[in-house]
Amino acid sequence: MLGPMLRLGVDFGLTNTDAVLVEGQRIVAEKTLQTGPASLEALHQVLETLGLKPAQLELIACTGGLSRRLPDDLEGLQLEKVGEALAVGRGGLALAGLSEALVVSAGTGTAMIAARGATAQHFTGSAVGGGTLLGLSRLLLGTADPLEVARLAEKGDPGRVDATLLDVIGGGIGHLPPDATAVNLGRLVREAPPRPEDLAAGLVTLVGQVIAVISLNAARAAGLSQIVLVGHLTDLAPVRAALERVWYFYRVEPRPLIPPKAGLATAYGAVLCSLG
Repeated sequence: MLGPMLRLGVDFGLTNTDAVLVEGQRIVAEKTLQTGPASLEALHQVLETLGLKPAQLELIACTGGLSRRLPDDLEGLQLEKVGEALAVGRGGLALAGLSEALVVSAGTGTAMIAARGATAQHFTGSAVGGGTLLGLSRLLLGTADPLEVARLAEKGDPGRVDATLLDVIGGGIGHLPPDATAVNLGRLVREAPPRPEDLAAGLVTLVGQVIAVISLNAARAAGLSQIVLVGHLTDLAPVRAALERVWYFYRVEPRPLIPPKAGLATAYGAVLCSLG
């Protein structure tokens, strides 16, 4: 039986729409689906999927995509539009249990948010993200299914497609070991076509390293020691491994946090913002 004070958070992404049903500050239901751009029809689809009616909710907090173009109500139910940077920051901090951090939202693209308490601002980002991984995978592997790409990558060896420091300079440099990547996909220039598994591992490594290195530099520039990684790209185990390997190579502490329900951080953050 659904209780009172229920709020729905909806994050319209380029690929997925995330929805979380929140009672107080606790997530009681969640769903990720594909609705297309923000619209009243998309909101009705979310409600139907969760088995909800507008009368059961206190409000819907919307963020992402073209949510700012939505009207102010749905059948008399308030629609509160929340800025995406603020939603990412609030949601990431809450899920990680922190008061400040650089919250990195790795979805179709990558946004990096300097979040401190109830304030958050877009600090930088990268056009490299999950969309990059799946776009290249479709061209090179014949699939844009993220689970299939992850399955292939887990069986592959990026060292068979990437040129390492050992290949380029004969050994490590500074505290980077000989097997650290020197050139992503560098072996493909001259060597025979790789196995799909190795190519998938190389693509995952490429995307993960770009995001991780930019995140490290952004956190330092923002004066924030902790990085929190959210977004659905972190759902994929080989991507998480590629991200975390950068911290291992550079010997940076603290290590990044990937909280539970990281893919729902923005939708959850929208609800938290609506609570004040």
